[in-house]
Amino acid sequence: MAMIEIALFPIPGCVSFPGTLFPLHVFEPRYRDMVHHCVESDRLMAICHTQKEIHAAKSGQRPEEMLQSNQAMYKPCSVFSAGRCELVYTLDDGRMLINVHLQARYHCVQEIQELPYTICRCEEYADLPHTDRDVKNAEALRQKILQRLYVLTAGDELAQKALNAVHWENKSLQVFSFAILAALQFDADFKQQMLECQSLLQRLQGVYQRLR
Repeated sequence: MAMIEIALFPIPGCVSFPGTLFPLHVFEPRYRDMVHHCVESDRLMAICHTQKEIHAAKSGQRPEEMLQSNQAMYKPCSVFSAGRCELVYTLDDGRMLINVHLQARYHCVQEIQELPYTICRCEEYADLPHTDRDVKNAEALRQKILQRLYVLTAGDELAQKALNAVHWENKSLQVFSFAILAALQFDADFKQQMLECQSLLQRLQGVYQRLR
């Protein structure tokens, strides 16, 4: 399997999914440098949840100090979503507004750079093959998930509109499984577990069980 080098942006509690757009405000010097590097070299950027804090940020910093110094360091999770980085706007003080167009899941095979930011050599992390029966059961689960969400959002006109059946049913089952996880506010560890799940059917089962 072909390897690809990806720059990692670890954010505690943040799990991203392929097929989604991730807007981000970047202020740390090292990550501003990483954005420039990714845009100029067309390197993929990953937005990933973290396993633990390695080094805490200095307390009591003023906003202008935070713009000039790097903050806490984290050990990233080894499975994440990554995609092309788009620099939307750079503010006068150097802060950046970016969009990361997440295209696929990847697994870190080898860390090749740690400082000032992490770069990993990665493999794409794909779902395992599924049977026709799996697909049939997954489609049934999609309907159950949407029905459950309609019940949970009864009386919320905006939420009901967002659950427009045509919009969600026109997605492939795999895209649906990631999009619904991105849209719902589950805890980060559960989302990471679902991101690492390589079974479409088990991923949708996990979502449905949580909604129940």
